[in-house]
Amino acid sequence: MLMIIKSERAASSFVSYSANKTFRLKRTLAKKQRQNRPIPQWFRLKSDTNIQYNAKRRHWRRTKLHI
Repeated sequence: MLMIIKSERAASSFVSYSANKTFRLKRTLAKKQRQNRPIPQWFRLKSDTNIQYNAKRRHWRRTKLHI
């Protein structure tokens, strides 16, 4: 019987970031954090728009950034 053992790194589906981040990674994470917000209420009240919510909203646990 042949047993295939997966490595711990390949089996984990989440990415853990280190405490010591490079400036490039920190800038990317900050941009994604700014993008991940709902649309303003005043924009929803505009009469000529059909946009009701941010379709590209991301949840921290469901959808990962893959960076």
